[in-house]
Amino acid sequence: MITAEVQLKLKKQQYGVVGNHTRVKVCHWTKNMISSRGGCYKYKFYGIRSHQCMQMTTSMFCASRCSFCWRGEKAPVSKTWYGPVDQPDFIIKESVKRHLDLLMGLRGSPHANRLMLSQMMDIKHVALSLTGEPITYPLLNEILEEFHQRKISTFLVTNAQFPEAMEKIKNVTQLYISVDAPDKVSLKNIDRPLFKDYYERLLKSLDIMAKAAYRTCIRLTMIKDLNDDNIEGYKAMIERGQPDFVEVKGYMHVGASQKFLERDNMPNIDEIRVFSKRLADVLPDYKIISDHEPSRVVCLMRNGAKQYIDFQKFFEIVNAGKSAAAEEYSSEKMQMN
Repeated sequence: MITAEVQLKLKKQQYGVVGNHTRVKVCHWTKNMISSRGGCYKYKFYGIRSHQCMQMTTSMFCASRCSFCWRGEKAPVSKTWYGPVDQPDFIIKESVKRHLDLLMGLRGSPHANRLMLSQMMDIKHVALSLTGEPITYPLLNEILEEFHQRKISTFLVTNAQFPEAMEKIKNVTQLYISVDAPDKVSLKNIDRPLFKDYYERLLKSLDIMAKAAYRTCIRLTMIKDLNDDNIEGYKAMIERGQPDFVEVKGYMHVGASQKFLERDNMPNIDEIRVFSKRLADVLPDYKIISDHEPSRVVCLMRNGAKQYIDFQKFFEIVNAGKSAAAEEYSSEKMQMN
């Protein structure tokens, strides 16, 4: 699926290559936490331990060319899966190996926390995001089940262009939909989608999210002066998807996005807070619960939901062959992963 030229570029950018379609890249927050410089917003918001988190994708191809994406156009665009399909057990084993290989240099760092170094070897969480569209992997349920059997929690991110894949998900610890614009015209300009019915696919994905039992989240990437003015449009999207959480995150002017956007399009944390307050004011079922200034992100939670994850309870449910409902494995207190 990936040309030799792109493979070389990925390796230079410190991606770990796994099989035919999987890639791993260490998040800088993983390194920060190992060096006692703090964890990412997922740690503050949900209790995900950054130094035990692996960032990866099960599919490099995507059906959009989002203007704000810092990762660039390394991956091919496609409406359908093509090429060989690697098995879940192989993907997980090799991904963990590559992830740890990429972290080995920290062992010699005088700034590394010895306890964190020892704990980083025990992966407790996987963020299925990175680049491409991980939800398109044909054996998605099988790999989610394999992760859960290993007691690795799963956060899966989708840009809502493959609702048929989303509809098949049985269990995931938390599912994200990226809602990048509040209306059809803006979404086309910002995401540059491949599908002609891109907007209808987003709406269908939101309808599926509204019926999901597991924990759900809508992520808004705010681009100053481009998608930050239509509060009512976002209100309609959120009310349609009924997520447990809404993350309002500022666009960062880094990587390949610099070709399409300006530094002035990058909002600061105060602007994100103001937008989030405006959003909360029109969403009576949601309240602001936290923010993470370094990531320029604010978290809203639906009334009645619980912020943190009871990982042990989640694994007890799903590994017994049952479907896990958010209320069954959410907690008001941060749990050890």
